[in-house]
Amino acid sequence: MTADDVVVDVAGLRMRYGTTDALHDVTFQARRGEVLALLGPNGAGKTTTIEILEGFRARSAGRVEVLGADPARAGEDWRARVGVVLQSWRDHGKWRVRELLAQVAAYYTGYTTPWDPDELAAAVGLAGQSDQKIRTLSGGQRRRLDVALGIVGRPEVLFLDEPTVGFDPAARHDFHDLVRGLAAEGRTTILLTTHDLDEAERLAGRILVLDHGRIIGDGTAEELARRIAGRDEVRWSLRGERFSAPTDEPARLVHQLYRDHGGDLHDLEVRRASLEATYLSLVGRAEGAPR
Repeated sequence: MTADDVVVDVAGLRMRYGTTDALHDVTFQARRGEVLALLGPNGAGKTTTIEILEGFRARSAGRVEVLGADPARAGEDWRARVGVVLQSWRDHGKWRVRELLAQVAAYYTGYTTPWDPDELAAAVGLAGQSDQKIRTLSGGQRRRLDVALGIVGRPEVLFLDEPTVGFDPAARHDFHDLVRGLAAEGRTTILLTTHDLDEAERLAGRILVLDHGRIIGDGTAEELARRIAGRDEVRWSLRGERFSAPTDEPARLVHQLYRDHGGDLHDLEVRRASLEATYLSLVGRAEGAPR
């Protein structure tokens, strides 16, 4: 990772409320175009970290830079480069989709070139609802609008804090498609907090696990699983007898088994080291850590 690639740079971040430390020496970087998920139990420090990076909360100590600026001191030109997806714009139910997008886009004039409202509605899958009042949208459509409002200024960094809470499976699927589309463009860095481990594994190229205000895991889902939960496992039956073997290369082992045993091989199963097992192992270990 070169210095030019780093868009979020956090070193020694601390946050104290009275005599309680909510964040302890949190240090990490995020590069341009990366999707980074912050995982952790309630009270781990995820939202506090995100709010400090957004410039909405003052920190107690440490260095924080987002797009080369300290969020606590950055001005409007910096904020125009940052997107925040709120839980919902429920106070604007009487507005029509195009009207609200145009109004918010106007705030970026002079700072950046915002999306055209009709182009943005199409990009998030709301072309058919441009003239609809917001209160008439479905839950999935409302969340697409929330994302549209977060990206209307074409942000270089986008913050998503628990973005799919309360979503039904179809709405969650649509939202994941939308985030993957943004990430595929390679221009926007996305920081995501979620309790949904499947969501984190689907969307994030890298995962940070926080507990008691400390980072206790950092890597891809696969790297963390291999490091913490152990190796993958291949299971099979041969002439009525069951076998299993741990492996770092399940495809190679399966190929070898078929080459050696062919049609005598039955009940073949590959069990991957899961992010869920990794997460529970990490958080379980941290339970004994000092607060």
